[in-house]
Amino acid sequence: MGFKYAKRIAYLKASEIREILKVTERPEIISFAGGLPAPELFPVDEIKEVNRIVLEESGHKALQYTTTEGYAPLRRWIANRMNTRLGTSFDPDNILITHGSQQALDLSGKVFLDEGDVVLCESPTYLAAISAFRAYGCNFMEVPTDHDGMIVDELEKLLQNTLNVKMIYVIPNFQNPTGRTWNYERRVQLAGLAMKYNVMVIEDNPYGELRFEGESLPSVKSFDTEGYVLCTGSFSKIFCPGYRIGWIAGDKEIIRKYVLVKQGTDLQCNTIAQMDITKYLELYDIDVHIAKIVETYRVRRNLAVNTMEILFPEGVTFTRPKGGLFSWVELPANINARDVLVKSLEKNVAFVPGGSFFPNGGKENTFRINFSNMPEDRIVEGLERLAEVLREFVK
Repeated sequence: MGFKYAKRIAYLKASEIREILKVTERPEIISFAGGLPAPELFPVDEIKEVNRIVLEESGHKALQYTTTEGYAPLRRWIANRMNTRLGTSFDPDNILITHGSQQALDLSGKVFLDEGDVVLCESPTYLAAISAFRAYGCNFMEVPTDHDGMIVDELEKLLQNTLNVKMIYVIPNFQNPTGRTWNYERRVQLAGLAMKYNVMVIEDNPYGELRFEGESLPSVKSFDTEGYVLCTGSFSKIFCPGYRIGWIAGDKEIIRKYVLVKQGTDLQCNTIAQMDITKYLELYDIDVHIAKIVETYRVRRNLAVNTMEILFPEGVTFTRPKGGLFSWVELPANINARDVLVKSLEKNVAFVPGGSFFPNGGKENTFRINFSNMPEDRIVEGLERLAEVLREFVK
């Protein structure tokens, strides 16, 4: 049958991560694939209590529609948190509540991208951001990237010589997939280039509070004096992902445009979820909860990296992130990580091959390891099995 789809359908393909996660639902699989938080850290008992209180005190309001912008007390908390932690100067009207930061990326495509526009991104970059933006018919140009972030001179060359650049997409803190963090100077320089060339920056920050070592750094947005930087955030990694509550923050005029396109998408985010989170923030100390998450992930990061250092063969390199959920592995150039995955799955170990994190292809000798989700004993067992597979390929 000749169904007449929109042109954008041709740009879409299934998420490689989501396809692999279907395999990892089998209990025998040791998964380093998804960016999943540790479920044993979800505050289930506290959520039961706040849900009870919300329904008893404000049940009719909690079960009703709310504004597209989101629940005002929650937006106020987010604005204050960002001002304290990231050096911004927001109030609630700078904040739009979204279904996770992923919806903020999709709405960014709707607001800014026309077919044929160019998005500049790190190399590699977040796979689901590629999918979100590609749906709007854009082209990607990868900016050479090292352990301190985008190489700014190379970024400026692209801005000078490329037509129709509409957006720069970055993850400065504990980047997905590499785990790398931008240094202070490059954050300042990126904000300066955005203003100089009139290009929007989407500063994606789902992992910023999960720092294991070193000093926190101000956001790119904090150096933006003209409104060219928008920031995303999420409760998925610091609270629980099932609520699907995130946000995008920026210039009020721009946020009003996001509100318009969100109204055509889903009208609003879940009212009771927003009220539950707000009540939790009122009754409990989320910093204590985040500290527990950070300590657990620090232990798992250390264990994963130390195990890889001992067991992975010579010629295989990997990052030691200062926070977040991921380490990035690079194999000798002649080895394809997809072939490694096939053999690894035979040993019931999963990871995500790195090629899909490069929007223009290449670098198939890379893969991403997640260390947050598996308990410590399974991390060691899984990396032991993976090291056996890697030794077969490397020799």
